[in-house]
Amino acid sequence: MTYFAFLLYFLVIPILILSILTYNDWRRGLRLPPSLRLIAPWRIVVILIGIAVVYTTPWDNYLVATGVWSYDPALVTGITFGWVPLEEYTFFILQPIMTGLWLLFLARRVRPEEPFVPQLNIRLASVAVISIAWLTSIGLFLSGWEPVTYLSLELMWGFPAIMVQLVFGADILWHQRRLVIPAILIATLYLCVADSLAIQDGTWTINPDLSLDILVGGILPIEEVLFFLLTNTLVVFGVILGLTYESSYRLSSRVMNQLIRNSGE
Repeated sequence: MTYFAFLLYFLVIPILILSILTYNDWRRGLRLPPSLRLIAPWRIVVILIGIAVVYTTPWDNYLVATGVWSYDPALVTGITFGWVPLEEYTFFILQPIMTGLWLLFLARRVRPEEPFVPQLNIRLASVAVISIAWLTSIGLFLSGWEPVTYLSLELMWGFPAIMVQLVFGADILWHQRRLVIPAILIATLYLCVADSLAIQDGTWTINPDLSLDILVGGILPIEEVLFFLLTNTLVVFGVILGLTYESSYRLSSRVMNQLIRNSGE
């Protein structure tokens, strides 16, 4: 299976299906709840795509350059930017779209059970936990123990961005947990299954010397599960925080007015 075939089967086709479902919901008059209409969803997804490409490119290039993961040259186009093939950059774009559409599909059907109450303690506690885990990952990386290389690099990359989201709105995300949790877990499970098939076909390979070599289902390295968990978390958190009106109280009036004005264009 070529890398572009993987993208077509497991991302483009689901995006088309979710787009059709979105259109059907629109025709039926099924909309997002009023509390999740702060900014047009497509604007948030575009912003997340831009962040994903800029933030992930150096990290992913480092993984390939140092041999943490590799791809079969016969199964890609051969077009690379740095050490990473074009298809990988395409994945950076398609995953936020697919996960975003999935989240919005659920958001039109799931509502919080209780009114929102700001809770600073949740924000502080969640950031403290992630901070400790992030510092631990740095320690693991600096230890020089090769089997934790991929794991530590993932955590060092993913946790800072998640910390920013949590310090801004961990209580908002907790309030929307009936939506957030299934959106993350189901998208992660789906991509893990897809990734297992790609690894089994040899589309790409995770270096067993630089990973824990703990294989889920005998195929999927545990680090790949973590990767999809981190990336889907970043997308879901980002979309929720961009949609919810509670976020407006934590942005400056100038920024908020600009966002609302742009959303209405």
